[in-house]
Amino acid sequence: MEANNLISVVILTKNEEQDLPACLDALISWCDDIIILDSGSTDQTLAIAAQYHTSVHFRPFDSFGAQRNYALNNLPIRHEWVLFLDADEVVTPQFLQAMQNATEQSSQDIVGFYCCWKMILEGRWLKRCDNFPKWQFRLLRKGRASFIDFGHGQKEGEFDGKIRYIKEPYLHYGFSKGWSHWIERHNKYSTLEAQSRLQNTDSFTKIWKVGSSSKRNIILRSKLSKLPGWPFLRFFQAYILNLGFMEGKQGFIYCVNMAYYEFLIKIKMRELLLKQRTRQTGGTSSIHKKIDK
Repeated sequence: MEANNLISVVILTKNEEQDLPACLDALISWCDDIIILDSGSTDQTLAIAAQYHTSVHFRPFDSFGAQRNYALNNLPIRHEWVLFLDADEVVTPQFLQAMQNATEQSSQDIVGFYCCWKMILEGRWLKRCDNFPKWQFRLLRKGRASFIDFGHGQKEGEFDGKIRYIKEPYLHYGFSKGWSHWIERHNKYSTLEAQSRLQNTDSFTKIWKVGSSSKRNIILRSKLSKLPGWPFLRFFQAYILNLGFMEGKQGFIYCVNMAYYEFLIKIKMRELLLKQRTRQTGGTSSIHKKIDK
């Protein structure tokens, strides 16, 4: 692949020695500006980054949106276009070509692109189980757009133009560190997600008025998670209605764990509401009331 001098790549890392080599291997043949923003790795992440001659910088992690905004505002990014990756994501030749075509052909009013991924588990693409395509704002013109936090992730913040879509996916190995790591991480994520879903007060009618699928999904998740039995419905939708059962054992395991994740979000939403009511009434939460015999 020929070098593309228009795109810089920023990778957020913390203890990514397992995934970082594959991520970097897919970049070094075409990108001459790879920037690592590390948040305190104690394994071989930084040594691996040095082997690939990347530019390494440090900032304690507080949120994905804040990390990416810090990179945009403070790091020596060379090029007009910036692609944000996580260490467990891999750019394919097809995604690279689609990205190059999109950036080279963009008029000045285009400030960025939503991108999607192929979720990979044990070598299988979970197309049906993961509701492909899922869109994230990952590619943007430097100085023309920013991020804001939502749940455990981020979405587009302020921008002064139009955002388009790159339909060719990259690869996402979200389970590469094993299920114990995934469950521990998503237990933390579920707290942030519960807070964000409760804070979203948009009505269902607004779903059809917003301009992007990413914004529609935010409203939809906030509403659906309040339904009785939502974790089971999430499993039924992905595994049965979306034909996730056709993706074998990997599909079943993924759907079960995503339903568990939604269950964590739902009970944490309930917990937050109970605490909120207790503060409003000045009384004792129902979970602490003495049981009458």
